[in-house]
Amino acid sequence: MRGMEQVSAQARWERCTQRPLLGLAVAFALAYAVPIVDTSAGHALTAACTVVEWVVWGAFAVDYVVRLALAPRRTEFVRRHWLDLCAVVLPLLQPLRLLRLVSTLLLVGRRARMAPQIRLTTYVVGAVIGLLMFGSLAVLSVERESPQGNIRTLGDAVWWSFTTMTTVGYGDHAPTTGLGRMIAVGLMLSGIALLGVVTANIAAWFISRFEKDDVEERRQTEAIAVLTEEVRLLRAEVARLTAEREKQRH
Repeated sequence: MRGMEQVSAQARWERCTQRPLLGLAVAFALAYAVPIVDTSAGHALTAACTVVEWVVWGAFAVDYVVRLALAPRRTEFVRRHWLDLCAVVLPLLQPLRLLRLVSTLLLVGRRARMAPQIRLTTYVVGAVIGLLMFGSLAVLSVERESPQGNIRTLGDAVWWSFTTMTTVGYGDHAPTTGLGRMIAVGLMLSGIALLGVVTANIAAWFISRFEKDDVEERRQTEAIAVLTEEVRLLRAEVARLTAEREKQRH
């Protein structure tokens, strides 16, 4: 009984915090983007954006701790949500801005996938847009000041991210720094994974559609067979009645 109450409390917590955490994710996106897009941003605005980033990451970290405390079997919870734990601990090991970005994206993605109102298609579309946007901002922030870099504007960064995620890779824009190449690897792997999810989703839709058509066809075949049998029995009954009338006449 106690375990059921804890599970219920955990579920209530997840439902109540779903929308506020997604709202904080939007705030994190704005805070991360402003200093990169607006190169003239002053120190005060940049510092405020950094505070917002840490606050949002802290909110997701608190969410993980609370869910862990409400879990009926904490060891199993940690084992099942090990990626969440890594995302919480990652920025504490090395306070790089990119690590805060990666960890927050992981936490937002994991939390969004738990929402029952978010369908797989919506989740994939949101993941594609999020990775495209944050990948562009991240590579622009590390490549813009590189002497050998050719990703200087947001348009260049978005184009590079799009070609990288789709595994096209024209090569007209490419990162030259080690950190930029790490971002490229992450986008490549994410693009391949999302492409696999989209392909599997489309294949599952076709399979379910074919199965539905097959079930409908079998149902119609069975209905026709039943109708044919009823017609046969009706004809036999008519023939029997006709034969009895003929006997009565004679």
